[in-house]
Amino acid sequence: MPDAFILDRRDAVARLRLDRPALHNAFDADLIAQLTTALDALGRDPDVRVVVLEGSGRSFSAGADLNWMRGMAAASEAANRDDALALARLMRTLDELPKPTIARVHGAAFGGGVGLVACCDIAIGVPEATFGLTESRLGLLPAVISPYVIAAIGPRQARRWFATAEVFDAAEALRIGLLHAVVDAAQLDAEIDRQIALLRKAGPVAAAGAKRLVHAVVSTADRDRLDQDNAALIAALRVSPEGQEGLGAFLDKRPPAWTAH
Repeated sequence: MPDAFILDRRDAVARLRLDRPALHNAFDADLIAQLTTALDALGRDPDVRVVVLEGSGRSFSAGADLNWMRGMAAASEAANRDDALALARLMRTLDELPKPTIARVHGAAFGGGVGLVACCDIAIGVPEATFGLTESRLGLLPAVISPYVIAAIGPRQARRWFATAEVFDAAEALRIGLLHAVVDAAQLDAEIDRQIALLRKAGPVAAAGAKRLVHAVVSTADRDRLDQDNAALIAALRVSPEGQEGLGAFLDKRPPAWTAH
């Protein structure tokens, strides 16, 4: 089967471009499996510093492929559960990827496409981009992607958009926190490059660990345990090779070694 995406790697940046433009980069089982495998490999690759997720054609991703949905509608509940778990693995792999991730949103993102945007660490879109959590129109809910979308936009906003299935624009996506920035299409690649440059100035371990720190802080209710864990984390970072290099470079007023890679 042909790959459902294009992988371009250069200068420590991996660009994953969904490549089903005729279908608006909609999901099916093959794309989900291929993308999960590719992300897992990139997460383990020491030469990759940043991962950019983007789409071919007019859309970022229109969510579920209609033929795939037709097949799953005729499948058993057990088969549908297994299918949904495969999508859950994709979302979790992207959300927990040990590399900084950027979503380049140049067009429509619906359903699972919104999930991909929410799972990325940084999301940049154009004014023309549109978004929709439209599952309720089909008598369904965005259940699998809900942890990541709720983390991005908050419970109050999620209750509205999950229930109404209303399509919203990039300005609203920015207001509710799904996007970090909205830029004109002519400036989109320049803004993506700016974010990549910022991430490459950060220590690789620190940049990759940022999301783990946020997850830990959000999920830990025991404040005393959190203080202990965070103190242990910063102590370990200060004496680590990367921390020593970063602190030494700052004190010596020179660029740290990792900026040369």
